[in-house]
Amino acid sequence: MARSGIQYSDVQQAIDTLLSRGDTPSVQRIREVLGTGSFTTISEHFRLWRTEREQNRDVPPPKGVPEVVVNLASELWREAQEVANQALVHYREEANRQVEEAQQAAAEALQQTANAEQREGALAEHLRHTEQRLEAITRELATSQTNEQHLQQTASEVRQENQQLKQTTETLRQQSAASAQQHSEELKAQQAGWEKRLAQEEQRNEAAEGRLMAMLDEARQERAQEEKASLKRVQQKQQRIDALSEELKANRQDLQRQQMETRQALQRIQELEQHGEVLTQQREALSERLEEAQSAQRQQAEQASQAQEWQTRMAQQMASLQQQLAELPASISVREQQLKEK
Repeated sequence: MARSGIQYSDVQQAIDTLLSRGDTPSVQRIREVLGTGSFTTISEHFRLWRTEREQNRDVPPPKGVPEVVVNLASELWREAQEVANQALVHYREEANRQVEEAQQAAAEALQQTANAEQREGALAEHLRHTEQRLEAITRELATSQTNEQHLQQTASEVRQENQQLKQTTETLRQQSAASAQQHSEELKAQQAGWEKRLAQEEQRNEAAEGRLMAMLDEARQERAQEEKASLKRVQQKQQRIDALSEELKANRQDLQRQQMETRQALQRIQELEQHGEVLTQQREALSERLEEAQSAQRQQAEQASQAQEWQTRMAQQMASLQQQLAELPASISVREQQLKEK
């Protein structure tokens, strides 16, 4: 119970005095203005005044309170509300900004993923064309190898034919030598017979010698013609062998060129496969970044929710503290009463 010495009107008048000075009312200042009174009584009257003030917030201030004090109190209350609202707006703006950044990062990651998939499709198409080209080159290589085998077989046949030709030429030479030797022996026999008959047929010597010279010339011409024809055939065979050798050499060069192109194509395929692996790794990294961005977005949403809950809890705690402050004078009065009774 409040003491009879200090009335509510006295406390209210002291509060108005403090407000007119521009001071914030408190139990200590009210007691200083009154010059007397217990803290318990003043606290009870002061709590009652604050309760009425809260209930009559929209009621115009009493005539005894200066307008400056009313404006100051209203300004302080408005600033407190603005600070709380600005803090809430800041948290909301920060949360919205982080959400927008996360959404933008997710959109960029999705775009990069789509670009990577397009590049991967183009590379796959290029790889398919390269594989088709490789198959064609492989078929051409097999054809070239078949042609090479055919040319090698033809060259072998030509070598065999050349060998046979050489053997035929050697046989012809041997036959020519044998024929020349036979002609020589026959000529010697004839010459012996002519010499034997020379003594007997001196008149027929000139005619027989002419016939002999004619036969010798004819034999020499036949042998020369046979040797010339044989040499011509040998030269034709040799020219054919040279032409086949040149063709074989050209085919070998084409084969080497095709083998080089095949190696280059295989190397390009390996590079494309490596590039495809790099793109796959990049796509996986982008997926991870997207998941991280989504996780960060969820965390930011949770943080925003936690900030809202924190503000709610702070408001509840402030209300609880105000209630405790309001109940503090009564508690102090009870403790004083207990102390007096002891």
